[in-house]
Amino acid sequence: MTRTLLLTGFGRFPGAAHNPTADLVRDLIRRRRPALAGVRIVGHVFETRWDAVDRDLPALLARETPDVIVLLGVATRADRVRLELVARNRNTVLFPDAGGARSPVTSIAPGAPFLSRGRFPVARLAAALRQAGIAPAVSRNAGGYLCNYSYWRALEAADRPGGPRRVVFVHVPPLHRLGRGGRVASRRRHVARERARLVAALEQLIVAAARSR
Repeated sequence: MTRTLLLTGFGRFPGAAHNPTADLVRDLIRRRRPALAGVRIVGHVFETRWDAVDRDLPALLARETPDVIVLLGVATRADRVRLELVARNRNTVLFPDAGGARSPVTSIAPGAPFLSRGRFPVARLAAALRQAGIAPAVSRNAGGYLCNYSYWRALEAADRPGGPRRVVFVHVPPLHRLGRGGRVASRRRHVARERARLVAALEQLIVAAARSR
């Protein structure tokens, strides 16, 4: 039985002046379904910085002891929601974080395997998204930036005694990529509709993750 679910997103970073996952976390925290009765949902938006993840994630895990973690990130070139099957044991040293820092190392955990598998029922979560009108892609490449890094660190926590039993990473596309042509006002209305549709679909995913054994 899930008691606490940690839901995270990220703030802005170079190349993404606005990160939709921060808004999605806030929207989802405000929506509570009867299916989640008895589940405490804790929301957190990371600064998109290596040191922020290293500081905030261990503190959240120690303080909240979540049974389930759902991490959200934006994939700036994607046009579909992606369920990330694995985290990779690598960091990019090319791209700075929101504070201008670059990762000093290419391996997150030297000597560890290259891949760490997510802890979630893929078919069940994909079905939850489809039932809400979102056809997800299944991905084996969460990148080498902060999304992949936070996923790896959360999966490390799942391997420890008493750690979370479910860890899910979901990449969403930038909402402006889902907008259509036409007048600015029309595009804004469309993006607002897509945001509402994403929130409803992610809510179904959260329910499925929380209720899975």
